[in-house]
Amino acid sequence: MHKHTAPISGVATIGNDWVLTAGYDNRVILWNAKNKMPVNRVFHDHLANQCTFSPCGHYVATVSSDYSCRIWTFPELMLFGIIKMHKDDVESVSFHPEKPLVATCSRDKTIVISDLNGNPIQHLKGHCADVISVEWGRSGNLISSSDDGTIRVWDPDSGEQVQCIDLDNVETDTIAIAPCGTIFAGNDNGEIITIAQGTMRMTLAHEAGIKRLVYDAEHQVMVSLSYDRKMKLWRERDGVLENYHTADLPAIIWPRSCAFLNEDNLVFASFGDSYAQYIISAKTWQLDHIKPTQGLNAVQLFNGELWSVGDAGNVYRGSQIVTEIGSLCNFICEFNGILLTGGQMGTLFNAQTGEIVYQHHSPLNCAASIGGDNAMCVVGTYTGEGIVLREVDGKVQVIKVIGLHANAIKGVALSDVFIFSVCADSSTAFHNTDDLSCHQYIPNAHGKIANGCDGNGTDNFVSVSRDLKLRLWHKDGVTVIDTPSLNSIKCVALSKDKRHVSIGNYTGWVGIFDIAEQQWSYWQRRSFSGISSIKATDDNFVFSTYEGICEFVLQG
Repeated sequence: MHKHTAPISGVATIGNDWVLTAGYDNRVILWNAKNKMPVNRVFHDHLANQCTFSPCGHYVATVSSDYSCRIWTFPELMLFGIIKMHKDDVESVSFHPEKPLVATCSRDKTIVISDLNGNPIQHLKGHCADVISVEWGRSGNLISSSDDGTIRVWDPDSGEQVQCIDLDNVETDTIAIAPCGTIFAGNDNGEIITIAQGTMRMTLAHEAGIKRLVYDAEHQVMVSLSYDRKMKLWRERDGVLENYHTADLPAIIWPRSCAFLNEDNLVFASFGDSYAQYIISAKTWQLDHIKPTQGLNAVQLFNGELWSVGDAGNVYRGSQIVTEIGSLCNFICEFNGILLTGGQMGTLFNAQTGEIVYQHHSPLNCAASIGGDNAMCVVGTYTGEGIVLREVDGKVQVIKVIGLHANAIKGVALSDVFIFSVCADSSTAFHNTDDLSCHQYIPNAHGKIANGCDGNGTDNFVSVSRDLKLRLWHKDGVTVIDTPSLNSIKCVALSKDKRHVSIGNYTGWVGIFDIAEQQWSYWQRRSFSGISSIKATDDNFVFSTYEGICEFVLQG
């Protein structure tokens, strides 16, 4: 049976025998934990984000960017029910500890309580940003965390909000609930907030944002994962969290999800085709069974040849591997005759040689450059900084790190005058290239998360968003264009002649918009796995896919 072909986003366990994984290849795979071999597989229509087992052991639930939660029988993985109430990516799912109920939360800012057949019972509204985590409390209440910087407690019977806990507007991606009712929350400042009996206590746990907390109720132990590339184990003693075990995460690990297989073993999401395992007592990782996947995340035409990089961190010139970075890379960008790449490790590399250019404290998401007298490159980061590079004494160097946004930068583009950037919080910013000061900041510039932008050296920029719109930015403001896309748009490129814009979405469709004619001249499905990046060449566009393909498409 086939393994994953794209990074694993979610992982869950039951007993010592079974591991369930959810992947960005739309697959959900059931594994035999004894030999790490897949035994069953089902699919979503889009990225599978997380998965979990029911307490009774008869069902599993999976959530996806296809806006659904699916309930499957275990171990047959026969479809039992579908929850279709959400209007955006579903990020988390939790079974009720006793009743046949499931709660899901979504980037549509809502929470849905349903029965196992998928019939909705409550639709909880109150959060004002993406809801990322939801868990049932032992008392039967429902607890949620959101990018709006709050934790909310809900009465599932009435659908009413019981409590809103303000966390000072700091995004909180993950919560875990102890049997006694204590709430643990991990935020973007690397803090674990302990909420118990009306009090809050902060524990500085990591040097970067915490992406996952998992509580083992049987042994009263909690694990935290962070983009500082650390895994930490915690016990609570006399009301104080004690970190008693720490491990560095290997490059193959995606600190997005983990689960206790048993008291001495943890399993982790990975960027490879299988899950990773860590033996606590031996302080050792089991990774040899994980093979790299072939998905590409970025493509660049350089010196007449196609260069690309992806999930495995392998840099390709055509079909030949030139360097092996060792971990997922999100971009490849030419600047002053060299290629730069980087990704989840926060390391900026010379893609041709593997030489380290700079080490950042959080993942690197995107990059853009401009030549000429004001030549510069800007790398956008997960934590909102822009890493600015120029050539100094004949060598490309980081000259400054500036704050562009308060959240993850999803795209950056340059002109002689401006650094244009778009953010996961839907904002847009213009910074001056001369002194790096902020010229204009536009909150809520997009209807949802912005996913990418381009400019090709002019002060006319383009951007795309999960709201399925194309935006053309110019001196008079912005023009919003409806797109044919029915799924989230991943990437965008402006042609060299500034007449055409190309977009690609997560389900593999490529479109070209003719700016002069104000119409879509091209719309075709070119991949079944999704378009990961698009770049303009002299007379056409080139795109990469999550299945490892690079292809050209004519402008029109």
